[in-house]
Amino acid sequence: MARVELKTFEQIKWMRKAGLVVADIHRSLREAAQPGVTTAQLDQVSAEAIARAGAESNFLNYYGYPATVCISVNDEVVHGIPGSRVLEAGDIVSFDCGAWVGHASRQWHGDAAFTMIVGDQWIDDAGFAAGTRAEGEGPAGVPAEVLQRRRELDAVTREALWAALASLATGRRISAVGEAVEDVVEEAASRYGWEAGIIEEYTGHGIGSAMHQAPEVLNFRTRGLSPKLKPGMVLAVEPMLTTGGIESLTEDDEWTVRTADGSDAAQWEHSIAILDGGVSVLTAPDGGAAGLSRYGITPIDLD
Repeated sequence: MARVELKTFEQIKWMRKAGLVVADIHRSLREAAQPGVTTAQLDQVSAEAIARAGAESNFLNYYGYPATVCISVNDEVVHGIPGSRVLEAGDIVSFDCGAWVGHASRQWHGDAAFTMIVGDQWIDDAGFAAGTRAEGEGPAGVPAEVLQRRRELDAVTREALWAALASLATGRRISAVGEAVEDVVEEAASRYGWEAGIIEEYTGHGIGSAMHQAPEVLNFRTRGLSPKLKPGMVLAVEPMLTTGGIESLTEDDEWTVRTADGSDAAQWEHSIAILDGGVSVLTAPDGGAAGLSRYGITPIDLD
């Protein structure tokens, strides 16, 4: 088993700086992602946010990846390459973003993703934790049944993320993540009348002086013991759910991953630090305070 990098408190504070850059990329993309905008234009928005912060992209040129952000639309699960595609009202879009900052001759990374429905109501973390959900007609011209299913997919994926993050504050092993995700999916199935598919091929991961590190963070229950949670661990937790099956395929560009059955997909992700006495969500502007509040958890303040 690969060694898990344990960070010092000072190193985690540098990761928090990278995390705040990622949070600003998210804010900039949410504001810019309107009907009629191309995904290439949104990549430029991401690049400008990184440059404005004096940080560096950890996506650009990663194993040849040609952009600073992954933008995955509708049936695209992950790793969508920005290009000439024009976003339309009602598209469900996932943005996976990253950046790093340097300290003591090392890189310290941040990685997080969010999903939105183009032209629809945006709910912030505080509102979402309080139970607010997008409702009403939504963007003009979008069939009501399509919009409703996409809203539900977005909501259950976001709920799964926050439940998984909360599980790391109270659990003993990394397997708490998969248990929390499955619990949310099962509960949502009884509420919505359909069950989201949990993508198993793509998982969360450790993060620190590199973007992808051990351990693997699974989004589903498994048998056997997983690594124990220890102070100094930083994990990128990223459930990816679909409205259909869990099989996927990779396009000829060798990056873009789609659902095999053409069903919609959503991805939500945050990087979270395990600390003595608690946790801190490094890529959330408030450290995870709003999102974790529904679970009775107050994150450790690193700012």
